Amino acid sequence: MSDIKNLQSLGSKKTEYKFDKPNPKLLETFQNQHSNLYLIPFKAFEFSSLCPKTGQPDYGTIIINYIPDKLCVESKSLKLYLFSFRNSGEFMEDVTNRIMKDLVKLLKPKYLEVYSKFNSRGGIFLTPFVTYINENFDTSEIDQLLTRYNQIKDEKI
Repeated sequence: MSDIKNLQSLGSKKTEYKFDKPNPKLLETFQNQHSNLYLIPFKAFEFSSLCPKTGQPDYGTIIINYIPDKLCVESKSLKLYLFSFRNSGEFMEDVTNRIMKDLVKLLKPKYLEVYSKFNSRGGIFLTPFVTYINENFDTSEIDQLLTRYNQIKDEKI
């Protein structure tokens, strides 16, 4: 049975979209119902934030992959959290690390990675990548799962 008792955003007719600053309090969790090792991937294709110096928009895709321990992040709350960066002035590297740190603090996952694929600005693509591995878990199992995922993730169904 799915754990929905603490979810506030999903299914709410009163969703507020806030774009003024990144807010990890928007993130909601539910209990992981499975003891097996599995990966949860997210791709947010419409991410935007602002350059802290020029105020120009930075557009890109944020890719989040994580292996849960006890908690999972609810996807609508993750969307609202990512939207909250829209008017925030931070460098792309800082955005990527902030997302990783906020999710690690919230979820305490076995593994988490954030890969940001920002659109070109001035002819240069910036693609920051950051990972977290919880030291209490067997990294060989995590490595096997990630290797298999990377083999199949782009296969046509």
